[in-house]
Amino acid sequence: MFGLVKIFNRYLNLTKPTIVVLVAITGITTMMAEGSIFLEPAKMWMVLLMTVVAAGSANALNQFIDRDIDSIMDRTRKRRPLPLEQVSPRTALLFGIFLALISTFYFWMEVNPLTAIISLSTILFYVFIYTLWLKRRHYYNIVIGGAAGATAPLIASAAATGEISTLAWILFWIIFMWTPPHFWALALAIKDEYEKVKIPMLPNVLGDKRTIIEIYIYTILLLPLTILPFFLGAASIVYVVAATLLWIWYMRESFLRLKEQTRPAYKKLFFVSIFYLFFVFIAIGLDGWLRYAGVIS
Repeated sequence: MFGLVKIFNRYLNLTKPTIVVLVAITGITTMMAEGSIFLEPAKMWMVLLMTVVAAGSANALNQFIDRDIDSIMDRTRKRRPLPLEQVSPRTALLFGIFLALISTFYFWMEVNPLTAIISLSTILFYVFIYTLWLKRRHYYNIVIGGAAGATAPLIASAAATGEISTLAWILFWIIFMWTPPHFWALALAIKDEYEKVKIPMLPNVLGDKRTIIEIYIYTILLLPLTILPFFLGAASIVYVVAATLLWIWYMRESFLRLKEQTRPAYKKLFFVSIFYLFFVFIAIGLDGWLRYAGVIS
């Protein structure tokens, strides 16, 4: 029994479970905001599961491709199954392909072609455009590559209605805009590790000062994006207040941590950004649930 648990954990770690959890949160809260989870619960829970499977596929294939640098960087060589030789590269590749096939087949056969196309495109974009092309070539890799991590709202909307709603696009752009400052905080903290493996992150190429300025720019742009659902009638004033307070907290933390300019401060900002996105999407999801229940309008 213990052996099976160890094997399960190895494959689970191939999917980058922390990232997958965040994908799940953005997916389920989108369904709550649009009401689809309440109207078709069984269908939408399966959609959420397959969205997670698709994300796990992309992450497993990413680890297969990046196994050379993962075995060198301190943050990955003692945590990921390929550098630890817990899983063979061939097994990781087949596992990633298997998850991609499962999720795409389910979406195509049981949901609709649009959902399947978005899901498969996300995997292909993350693997070929981000991992194989951008990541090792350009310092704006994470800006463009961040689109792959932002598609859960699009998948949820396409699955529910056969098209992509305006709200889903807004939620996509929130994640897209959040991704660069989130990862640049980490890049500042482990700049030496990226230098060691020759990954051209923004701090390594253009310096810390330029990176800090861009973190501020992207973080500021998050405010109008996060409150936009209210002005389109897709959220209540309760959500606006919550989103604004969360942004003030995130902006304050950004200012304080970036002012320190220390590795622990940058790492703290990296984790703060995760909680910020988590709470913003919880707010939009709860707002949708309260509106569906008739508590607020």
